[in-house]
Amino acid sequence: MANDTKERILDAALEMFSQNGYAGTSIRELSASLGLVKSGVYKHYESKEAIWNALLDKMIAYYGERFGSPEHLPPVPDTLEGLATMTMQMVNFTVHDEKIIMTRKVLTLEQYRDDRARDLATKHFLTGLTDMFTQIFSGMMEKGLLRQDDPAMLAFAYTAPISSLIHLCDREPEKTGEAMTQIEAFVRHFIATYKSTK
Repeated sequence: MANDTKERILDAALEMFSQNGYAGTSIRELSASLGLVKSGVYKHYESKEAIWNALLDKMIAYYGERFGSPEHLPPVPDTLEGLATMTMQMVNFTVHDEKIIMTRKVLTLEQYRDDRARDLATKHFLTGLTDMFTQIFSGMMEKGLLRQDDPAMLAFAYTAPISSLIHLCDREPEKTGEAMTQIEAFVRHFIATYKSTK
């Protein structure tokens, strides 16, 4: 029961932080949204900062389990079509999963206020993706699927446009279908450009 309440608090905090930011969300508003009094929230978390840190921990785990990370790599594809399928599955998840959307919004809002949010934003929006695809592309080069090149540069060239289009979906959700089509076209173009000719 206590764990259920803790989870409810974190879920409500994610929603409120993504809409109003950390500074724009009070414990009073958070507790009211859950039908609790402030002391009911403080029974589980000693401060708003404790809620914030627990929320970031939860979202790091959630993202890593469902999307992957440099520490939890998806399998290296055995075919170029496998790369396209894996990429579109990852994009589809990150564009449509409500918790991930709210997490991106929170990190975008709070990266200028909080060092941990800044570091996570850098990891989730840039370095984590590049590191993950550096390892994937290195493996695909070893399998003879992609031509020999600098895997880190290829990963950067691959992930930056996709990441930009994912952020477009957050800013302008009505353009999600168009962005998904553009991402798939880019993936196909990348594969045609960098596939091994051996």
